[in-house]
Amino acid sequence: MLQANPPLRHPYPRLRRFAADLAITQVFNVMIAVLITYVVQAGDSFFVNLVVSICIGTLTVTFIDSVRLALWSEGRPPKLPFIVLIILSYLAAQYLGYRMASLLLDIPMAAFEAARMRHGTGMMIGGGATFMFIIWFFWSRERIAYLTAASEAEKARAAAIEKQAMQAQLQMLQAQIEPHMLFNTLANLQGLIAVDAQRAQYMLDQLIQYLRATLSASRSEKTTLAQEFSLLDAYLGLMKVRMGSRLSYALHLSEELRDTMVPPMLLQPLVENAIKHGLEPKVDGGHIDVKAVRDGERLTLTVADTGLGLKAAAHSSGTRVGVANIRERLQVLYGEQAAFSLTPNTPSGVIANITLPL
Repeated sequence: MLQANPPLRHPYPRLRRFAADLAITQVFNVMIAVLITYVVQAGDSFFVNLVVSICIGTLTVTFIDSVRLALWSEGRPPKLPFIVLIILSYLAAQYLGYRMASLLLDIPMAAFEAARMRHGTGMMIGGGATFMFIIWFFWSRERIAYLTAASEAEKARAAAIEKQAMQAQLQMLQAQIEPHMLFNTLANLQGLIAVDAQRAQYMLDQLIQYLRATLSASRSEKTTLAQEFSLLDAYLGLMKVRMGSRLSYALHLSEELRDTMVPPMLLQPLVENAIKHGLEPKVDGGHIDVKAVRDGERLTLTVADTGLGLKAAAHSSGTRVGVANIRERLQVLYGEQAAFSLTPNTPSGVIANITLPL
């Protein structure tokens, strides 16, 4: 079954998360500086307020992210310890942020303390806005991360259910291959035992080989072309014992395609239909030719017979069921990437073509 390539993961997810948090924080630092300078009209110039806001905001996020990513990685932290972490980080950032701004701007700490005393209400509003942003930002971030993880888990669960349903559907479609061949073979084997023991033994050996290959194929999601053609060889060998000189066949599989993976028992219904509805009803029988050919990134599988043709097959409900099963399997497995067609053969018979992506 085709699978998409898994998404590439960043080699340093924690650093990427930290860098993203810092980038978002700088945007908010500018907003806080604008609020304090022009709305609340507290503190000094916009530049001074911006430097102070950047120092406090950057330190706050650095403290929070350093502890959070160290303790809980990218998982969701416990609520109470995380709130305590935010409060302690903000208080430490307030204390250290003013001192850092004092060094950067060459402004004495006493000047900052005096400004805070003069504009106490405005500073409280700015500080409160900053603290509320920090709480909102990290809580929303963790909430989004939690919802994203839950969504991914639900997608994985839905994909698993879909895969199980698909496998069950494919097994059901495989099980719909008509058992008429087995009953006819056993009936022929019963008749041969009395009149031609050696031929009956050969037919029994072919039947055992066929049943072993069929059982293995029906229990797997994929098989190789070599195994698929081995199954067809065993089946056609059985039919050769039954039909004698009325049946001839040829299997063409190049060495480079032997290990190519395909859905199991994909060609079997086509070969069965060719014999049951094309060659068996025909007095002089005919020939079956099975080929696997690579064309760039496409694989073409062909079953051609010289039987009675499409008109005879069209009147058979078994043919319609087999063809419908193949179309449905291809649709489930490959969607629009696969194609299936039935065309007349020359001078008589049917050509069935299946095209798959490699």
